[in-house]
Amino acid sequence: MTTSYLDNEPSSTAVAALSGATLLEFGASWCGYCRAIQPLLAEAFDAYPEVRHLKIEDAKGRPLGRSFQIRLWPTLIFLRDGRELARLVRPTRLDEIEEAFLRLFG
Repeated sequence: MTTSYLDNEPSSTAVAALSGATLLEFGASWCGYCRAIQPLLAEAFDAYPEVRHLKIEDAKGRPLGRSFQIRLWPTLIFLRDGRELARLVRPTRLDEIEEAFLRLFG
């Protein structure tokens, strides 16, 4: 699991070209909802260490967040080979995060 936000976000083309399982986490370091979810994500990632994790610092006008139509933080987007398989907006329960991880491998 990645613990810090990326300084430079990848392009939507680069994200679409990613192979394998990836979790895009859109949020901000100062966001209380984003900080609150971190223990749940850490627990979920224990079972899925092979999943790539990209923490994207989102803000108004950021192109990657706009391309995924991000409205609230945190938003988790689960991708397999660049294709979205699941999306969670402000999840609060471990079971819903684990279910989304399972969709990456189902």
